[in-house]
Amino acid sequence: MTRLNVATVITRFEAGAGIVALRGAQALDPAGYRTTVITGQGSRLLGLAADHGIEVLVEPTLRSPISPGDDLRALHRLTRLFGQSQFDVVHTHSAKAGTLGRLAAHRAGVPRIVHTFHGLPYHEFQSAPRRGAYIAIERQVGRFTDVALCVGTAVAVEVVRRELVSPERVRTIGVPVDLDAPARTPAARSRARAELGLHRPGPVVGAVGRLAYQKNPETFVRALAALGRADVTGVWVGDGELASRVRESAARERAPVILAGERTNVPALLPAFDVFALPSRYEGLPVAVVEAMVAGIPVVATAVNSVPDVVVPGRTGLLVPPQRPELLARAIARLLDHPREAARMAAEARTRIGDAFGAKALGEELTAAYATP
Repeated sequence: MTRLNVATVITRFEAGAGIVALRGAQALDPAGYRTTVITGQGSRLLGLAADHGIEVLVEPTLRSPISPGDDLRALHRLTRLFGQSQFDVVHTHSAKAGTLGRLAAHRAGVPRIVHTFHGLPYHEFQSAPRRGAYIAIERQVGRFTDVALCVGTAVAVEVVRRELVSPERVRTIGVPVDLDAPARTPAARSRARAELGLHRPGPVVGAVGRLAYQKNPETFVRALAALGRADVTGVWVGDGELASRVRESAARERAPVILAGERTNVPALLPAFDVFALPSRYEGLPVAVVEAMVAGIPVVATAVNSVPDVVVPGRTGLLVPPQRPELLARAIARLLDHPREAARMAAEARTRIGDAFGAKALGEELTAAYATP
């Protein structure tokens, strides 16, 4: 077997998209693939990649905000890098890296170009002109995308419906999680709560994600305030640019919310939660939701994008509209006040997850995507 040289390009090597990119690279047979991660910024995942023998190159011009000067420099630098390094495959993740990375790979004559849609760069909370511009850009770079891997059915459907990539090149994938992560046993619950500093009794409602606009932590805070239960503690695991604003909002709303910050062992902390809440404005299919289901935690989430792939209303969890804190609070209360119903949904969710979200399944999808017909 000839060893393929793969460039994995991602704007921010962190959070859910970073985890999917890293676990995908880890799942590939090292005898057949050599992966180099190219990113604009990263966190703990940089060290994890290095520990696994994956080379990481930081390209500082590859930044999330639109910056014409940096974007043009990033395009030129990536084009030169792809040509000099003679990559067999360029696999891009996220909107900015997806646009610049695919265009650079096309210009450099890379034989195989793959893109993962973790979600979509446009959504209902944007202005119509911006949304239209993003769709036009995606269609342009979609013309030279050999395979589009879409995280979740709804994302794949939207890619096909909007003609972002030719239908025959679109494939649906899941997110890779540790299927052997700690389950929510009394002992695991006790350990996780101690690590989070939760020493008082009472239910815990938890969320995991970046403190960013997409994840909508403000609605989480308002929902906890609307819940109006002194015995309930809210915990948000993750950090981000909205940390100060969320902290101020929690104080103003008198919401019992603890910001636990960035953690490296999220699966081990999930058993601390009695309910997992996802308040996002838009998503692909979040890793944290699947991890919560594997841990056996009842889930309430917003009905966005591919979340309903796993959160089936009344069967594996509850869904609410985005930006409706009063409805999120009502759904949380339902799960807290009806523990048998909540346990039934959590058990069915774990059964439905099965083996479809393991790293092995993603490794097989990548092997197929990287293969030249």
